[in-house]
Amino acid sequence: MTRAPRPAARILLVDEMGRVLLFRFTPEDGRPPFWCTAGGAVDPGESYAEAARRELYEETGIVADPGPEVLRREVDFLTIEGVEVTADERYFLVRTDAREIDVGGHTELEQRVMQQWRWFAAAELASLREQHFPEDLSDILTKVLK
Repeated sequence: MTRAPRPAARILLVDEMGRVLLFRFTPEDGRPPFWCTAGGAVDPGESYAEAARRELYEETGIVADPGPEVLRREVDFLTIEGVEVTADERYFLVRTDAREIDVGGHTELEQRVMQQWRWFAAAELASLREQHFPEDLSDILTKVLK
């Protein structure tokens, strides 16, 4: 099977207590719900940092410099739209003092499948009953929050 390439910017949005923001996705195709960091595909002509800044604003209402890229990885997965992709994901660490976020910039699809969000401490991720991505997020946070 040929997978579509998908450059993507992901955001490790961390509050003053060291918790990371995750969104709960409920796929419309019957797959189990899962939690994921903010972020998404890089638009044509956009850099990864520009995509991170745009996605941060669209998904959370926060205007901030995405800071340095802290992680790069390549992963294969089925998108929420049902497309098999190989994603070149670049992760950016953004610290915030925000407690609430504004989801007013969500697309119609995001409004349907991303109806919950929550701040998680790294230690809470191990006891999360639903899958989360990236799966090693607790380890990633431990490394980047030193």
